[in-house]
Amino acid sequence: MVQVPIGKVSFTRDQLLTNFRAVLDELQRVKPAAAKGRYLKAVAMSSTMGPGVDVDPARLRVTEEELAGASAG
Repeated sequence: MVQVPIGKVSFTRDQLLTNFRAVLDELQRVKPAAAKGRYLKAVAMSSTMGPGVDVDPARLRVTEEELAGASAG
């Protein structure tokens, strides 16, 4: 189980997506070579005292296009 803050209320959507992507990249980087199958089985996001929202692990990759869209929007 890993619990990681990715931002604050004052962060923009682009900053949050960038931080989220950095966390995912780091988790994949430290994946043990012996680990087989799905490495991330469940993901949930929440504010500090808010309810958790489940995130589909199959759709976790934040693409360059999505980051560019976040900057434009």
